[in-house]
Amino acid sequence: MATVDEKELQLRKHKRLATGLFVLMVFIYIITVILHKQSNAAWIGYVEAFSEAGMVGALADWFAVTALFHYPLGLRIPHTNLIQNSKERIGNNLGDFVVSNFLNDKNIRPYIEKISIASTVATWLGKEKNVQAFSNELIHILKDIVEKLDDDFVAAMIYKKGKSLVQDIDLNGILANAVKYFIDKNEHERLINFALGKIKMYVQENEDVVRDRVKKESSILIPGFVDNLIANKLIKGINTYINEIETDKKHPIRKELEQQLYLFEADLRSSEKWKNELDNLRNDLLANEKLDNYSKDIWAKIKASALEDLNAENSGIRRYIIKTIHEIGDNLNNDGELRSKIDKWIKYNAYNYILHNSQKVSSLISNTVGNWEGKELSNKLELEVGKDLQFIRINGTLVGGLVGLIIHILTVLLS
Repeated sequence: MATVDEKELQLRKHKRLATGLFVLMVFIYIITVILHKQSNAAWIGYVEAFSEAGMVGALADWFAVTALFHYPLGLRIPHTNLIQNSKERIGNNLGDFVVSNFLNDKNIRPYIEKISIASTVATWLGKEKNVQAFSNELIHILKDIVEKLDDDFVAAMIYKKGKSLVQDIDLNGILANAVKYFIDKNEHERLINFALGKIKMYVQENEDVVRDRVKKESSILIPGFVDNLIANKLIKGINTYINEIETDKKHPIRKELEQQLYLFEADLRSSEKWKNELDNLRNDLLANEKLDNYSKDIWAKIKASALEDLNAENSGIRRYIIKTIHEIGDNLNNDGELRSKIDKWIKYNAYNYILHNSQKVSSLISNTVGNWEGKELSNKLELEVGKDLQFIRINGTLVGGLVGLIIHILTVLLS
């Protein structure tokens, strides 16, 4: 497609050609007039008639072509500079013309019936290079969205939603339900076993500490070997007791701990003490500066993690996108009924959308043309068709000359 500069160059070139032909007619006419005074040669009259009529034709068509886009010689002659003075009517007529001749039921139905987008998409997605290109484009779009998101806006949104959530949440009930779930799923047994194992390990690793402590608390009158016996008995007793608790799932200690957890759950639900404690925690969290900082930190970490994943060659999100694209392509390729449903839906909605919005197209065209400056519209159209209109001037010069020549011949013959 030619650029504006190229179109302007072509227009000037053809204008010069048409004007040059007119100047040639003027030059020939002047020469023949001079020759006519010096000679009675018959051919001079024929050439003079041709050039004279050619000048008239050239001027007439120059006026006609120029009057479309400008005032000829700057003279505001009625019905000239037609494009600039009639842009509103041109816009309305052009909009109506497009709708009437292109966006009607008769013209769009054959094109709508040929639509087979589902099959086209299925074939296109069947090629791995297209899947890679499509996934890369989606990744690029996602990166662009994440990078261009207003950090302050997103953090403020997280702050607003977080504040609303924390204000409305029943902390006592949630914690109590968590404890109950913990007990009902016997997770507390695992916690008890873990704690017992840690205690046993601590005792075994610190036997010397136990012996030193026994000696320190013992009387100076008691021999050292007695202290060691007491310490060994104490260590053995602790280990034996721990082993009993570990192996006996119905041990009283286990039952006692479980009972204490149930009491703790009930306490969380109804105790004023815990209600006040959790309300204080809530209020501390809702302190503007703290929650605002949390929100910014959360978004910064989410954004950094998302961008890191999007930039990675074999990231989870990239694999998921490629997998999803493959699944869509396979489904479209293997399911003719699905393709048919998609195409019918597209055809139906495209057909109705075009027909229901055709007047909007007309309004768009007429408003666009109407909003142009008259001179701008005139210049645009002259650039598009002005070059071809110069051939009217050229043809007018030549045809006018031929008509003048024919008239001269008839005049000579009749006289």
